[in-house]
Amino acid sequence: MNVYDSARMADVLAPLGYAPTDNPADADMVILNTCHIREKAAEKVYSELGRLRPLKSAKEAEGGRMVIAVAGCVAQAEGAEVLRRAPHVDIVLGPQTYHRLPEMVARAHRAAVLSDAGGKIDDPSLRGVLDTDFPVESKFDHLPEAAAPQGISAFLSVQEGCDKFCTFCVVPYTRGAEFSRSVAEIEAEARRLVAAGAREITLLGQNVNAYHGAAPRTASGPGGGASAEWGLGRLIRHLAEIDGLLRIRYTTSHPRDMDDELIDAHGEVPALMPFLHLPVQSGSDRVLAAMNRRHKVDDYRRIVDRLRERRPDLALSSDFIVGFPGESDEDFAATLRLVAEVGYAQAFSFKYSPRPGTPAAAMPGQVPEPVKAERLDALQELLRRQQAAFNEATRGRTLPVLFERRGRYPGQLVGRSPYMQAVHVAAPDELLGAVAEVAIDSVHTNSLGGTMLTRTGTASDPQAPDTRDTEEERIPI
Repeated sequence: MNVYDSARMADVLAPLGYAPTDNPADADMVILNTCHIREKAAEKVYSELGRLRPLKSAKEAEGGRMVIAVAGCVAQAEGAEVLRRAPHVDIVLGPQTYHRLPEMVARAHRAAVLSDAGGKIDDPSLRGVLDTDFPVESKFDHLPEAAAPQGISAFLSVQEGCDKFCTFCVVPYTRGAEFSRSVAEIEAEARRLVAAGAREITLLGQNVNAYHGAAPRTASGPGGGASAEWGLGRLIRHLAEIDGLLRIRYTTSHPRDMDDELIDAHGEVPALMPFLHLPVQSGSDRVLAAMNRRHKVDDYRRIVDRLRERRPDLALSSDFIVGFPGESDEDFAATLRLVAEVGYAQAFSFKYSPRPGTPAAAMPGQVPEPVKAERLDALQELLRRQQAAFNEATRGRTLPVLFERRGRYPGQLVGRSPYMQAVHVAAPDELLGAVAEVAIDSVHTNSLGGTMLTRTGTASDPQAPDTRDTEEERIPI
């Protein structure tokens, strides 16, 4: 979500003359787009602000100016505290207000000019621009239609916010209530992304499978009547009809919102990739209840079974929290049993981190850090073994790979398997944006290597077969 938001902030700033740079020292404006889900992530923001301060001073010493902005969920949660701890910050804005960036930049420049002239800044709003309101109108209504190309793999935000209120999570407070964009708006953006070269789109949302967007005016429901809203499954089917869109993914989902329509889509829509991120957080019903997850372990198991019944080659990733308040050794053992039973191709695991203002932060039974660390090590070791086994099982298989970029070596391309694995292949540049069948012959810690067999599409015409050669083409890696 933050990658997508950052790209849209760049779109908003482009009419002001701003363009991206990879070197902060060269920048006239630096935006830190932040996450508040873990304490460590929030503290890294202030560490990074400390590193930016001398760069800003050096810029000013040369007669230039650097605007520093903090955006995203840390900005939303801490607001004025950011300006207090880092007074060299010019702008603090929440994730729902970045469409107002041009106005904020103008106010920041006005304050800087006044300060340079020796004027006294009596207006507190000019000492640091702070905008963390939740606007009545959606930011998507005010973002520019034209967007900079994201590349062969692109993100598209379809839903924001969350109404679940898990007791450990700040998202409902920093991102607000659930909001779904209309199908027409999403389709229009998807078509623009594909026209700009995207061949894979990942649909985004804090609770993406809770999507319930306004249907197109011409849409009809299953009984032939007007359908006011579509769920994620029907949206995916609709987007899969876009010419040139080869792959669709979505993240992040919640078990409670895996409905029949979405599960069926996994078995019936070829463009929907067989890799699903489905966070469970814990394998203990007691802990899940304390987390207010509103599902039980058996509910999760049944969803996984149904998904694998519809799509037998489906691979899963998940999120896990260890050391949640009150978690016992027995509760943690239940998590290990669930992981062993389900089997994951990939997973994200964390020690519980108390977030200010969340119910869990005040719960009794806070687990000591050494116990959290021991449990996390045990869980991650099991998850590492599963990921290694999953990757090793691809050796000798033939997988369709979407090539996204050039590799480190001449004549090498890097793509993604259906399971999000990076695959390195010796292949010509003309295959960028195309899907090719690749025989996997080497497995590394974080990637796969293989030999290209056949082409199934090109960047200019992704559906067109390669008719230049009738014999199988093999390029050794």
